[in-house]
Amino acid sequence: GGFGSKMPVYPGYVTAIVASIVLGRPVKWIESRIENLTTTGFARDYHMTGELAADKDGRIKALRVGVLADHGAFDSCADPSKFPAGLFHICTGSYDIPNAYARVDAVFTNAVPVDAYRGADRPEATFILERIVDQAAAETGVDPAELRRRNLIKPEQFPYQTPVALQYDTGNYEATLDQALKAADYAGFEARRKQSAAAGKLRGVGLSCYIEACGIAPSNVVGSLGARAGLYEAATIRVNPTGSVVVLTGSHTHGQGHETTFAQVVSDMLGIDYDAVEIVHGDTAKVPFGMGTYGSRSIAVGGAAIAKAVDKIIAKGKKIAAHLLEAGEGDIVFENGAFKVAGTDREKSFGDIALTAYVPHQYPLESLEPGLEETAFYDPANFTYPAGTYVCEVEVDPDTGRVTVASFHASDDFGNLINPMIVE
Repeated sequence: GGFGSKMPVYPGYVTAIVASIVLGRPVKWIESRIENLTTTGFARDYHMTGELAADKDGRIKALRVGVLADHGAFDSCADPSKFPAGLFHICTGSYDIPNAYARVDAVFTNAVPVDAYRGADRPEATFILERIVDQAAAETGVDPAELRRRNLIKPEQFPYQTPVALQYDTGNYEATLDQALKAADYAGFEARRKQSAAAGKLRGVGLSCYIEACGIAPSNVVGSLGARAGLYEAATIRVNPTGSVVVLTGSHTHGQGHETTFAQVVSDMLGIDYDAVEIVHGDTAKVPFGMGTYGSRSIAVGGAAIAKAVDKIIAKGKKIAAHLLEAGEGDIVFENGAFKVAGTDREKSFGDIALTAYVPHQYPLESLEPGLEETAFYDPANFTYPAGTYVCEVEVDPDTGRVTVASFHASDDFGNLINPMIVE
């Protein structure tokens, strides 16, 4: 993602670019923290109310959320529904809630315009939901963890159609809850509370389940919200005669590690050395048109576009290999960097196929163009939905008000971690 405030174009940036053009020299824009706060964007000024209906067993039946949202002095983009939409589609969180109603009323104030700042309305949705679930637990006398467990969407319910338009593809929310509770020794909390009380301290524990909408797309969804933009991503894979690969991606990196992760995807799929993959981004004269790095979409959308382009490379490679190996195209399999005739020891390496594509002496020119370069566009049908549970335990000194975080445990389900070191 783009971490919110890196996404828009601000006056200072434009001024620096124009000054550089006029002066013919490099210009660096430097701003103070106060200047940043007064010229960029902000978030989180939401005044929220929530209502929850549950049966006698603590099963949630309905949710209603109302929000008064500060949009600043003017809308930061042409689509005023952009940020409230982040709250709408995950307002029911990880829970099986059959009925939901959410409304956001925006007001203009003398503040800078609101922008996508670290989560763009998803933390607000989680906050109001988890607070009201805690309130329900307090009023019903049901343990907060148990009340959540009763209402979590079960694995067998996926794909799960939410009452707010979108569909969750997969998940195991109870597993993340159990893992977090075990790591935090939730069962032993009462004993620790008694120990704190004996020392004249207060001790409390809180937990929160969340679901996050990532891989921001699809185009038809943002179109229905009024955005005049597509949210696909594009990639071009260019294989050199030597078998090395150049990846041209529309997903620009500014510190997230795309060069490493994207190269790893291509290396794994093609069975070639990681060092044989070059990632090119940010040069509009070279890369295909892309929609950008934000909304936790770089690997989910940009990486998927790269994978689709690699699939096209492999598909063409099979045609070339079938010709060289005098076999049917359907008999060719691609494994461990080689094109093989299934069930035999006959094969051609990826490098052999790359060289043949550019030196087409034995090549079906009448049915296949030379070269090995493919472009793919990927527009996902849905968001991705990582989820998890956090547990925090604190101790309070009632005499001084000092709060000490005794422990904090997080259990996250992010699916396939392509590069765990970058995640860490």
